Amino acid sequence: MEKIISNFNKQFEYEPKIEGKFSLKGIKNFIVVGMGGSHLAADILNCYDPSFNIIIHKNYALPLLSDEIFKKSLIILNSYSGNTEEVISAFNLALEKKLKTVSISVNGKLLELSKENNIPFVKLPEPPIPPRLALGFQVKALLKIMNKEKELEEINKLSYLLKSEEFKEQGRELAQKIKDKIPLIYASEKNQAIAYNFKIKFNETSKIPAFYNVFPELNHNEMEGFDLKESLRHLSQNFIFLILFDEEDHPKIKKRMMILKSLYEKRNLEVVILKLEGKNKFHKIFSSLVLADWTSFYLAQEYGVDPIEVSMIEEFKKLMEK
Repeated sequence: MEKIISNFNKQFEYEPKIEGKFSLKGIKNFIVVGMGGSHLAADILNCYDPSFNIIIHKNYALPLLSDEIFKKSLIILNSYSGNTEEVISAFNLALEKKLKTVSISVNGKLLELSKENNIPFVKLPEPPIPPRLALGFQVKALLKIMNKEKELEEINKLSYLLKSEEFKEQGRELAQKIKDKIPLIYASEKNQAIAYNFKIKFNETSKIPAFYNVFPELNHNEMEGFDLKESLRHLSQNFIFLILFDEEDHPKIKKRMMILKSLYEKRNLEVVILKLEGKNKFHKIFSSLVLADWTSFYLAQEYGVDPIEVSMIEEFKKLMEK
């Protein structure tokens, strides 16, 4: 896994190729269907530019939308493995409804079905790696399908701008701070995708509980749960709070972050500020994700767990097949 993180920037050298033809004429929305690591790329693009009009569906079938909206939408089915049952169910429904559809996968049933039914597809590079670590490939595939040439040019620069090794030591130090604690990641609403990525990397790579929330909503409910009345103190003592601070956030959001930090520290809760920085927007997003990768990797080492395998998820899938 260490090698995958170190070489992450090389994913931006990948040139996705669409097999088959389709038109974006009349398309107003992109409905991305994906589970787990396979919807994270769409989350990132929503973070990068909400005006892309991406609707993310993380469930069986398709979202409950009007036929009029579906007529103006491209369905993008993303299953990294190609065998995600929720995505296959969406494929079958899209086929039944004769909706304009494109698929993304490394291999598996989704690619087989796409070929059998003349559905255009993008085949991601092999050998497969954990989907949460293949976000460069997946984001570029989405941008290619959406015909975002300007954004593809910008993201291609990460092949030399993004230097994963620069975040290695910071990740190691952050892992030491988090060890034996439960991380709770806070961000602005526009950076929700980054906070969520931190959470799932802690879950899947480090095998620990982790949670996230966003400003300003958390100031209206969640923070009250950490007021630490004496009878409740034991419930909060194992949390550590990571606040993703972005200079481009609304001034009031930045003020809320710093006030909350002060209130939590006054109650002896540990807070770490992580500044989101970069040479451009994509660089900022992916720099923070590489930091999350290193941190979760070193936490896995601290706990003596395999950072790659997801045995409980695989066990669950087998039970679902019965």
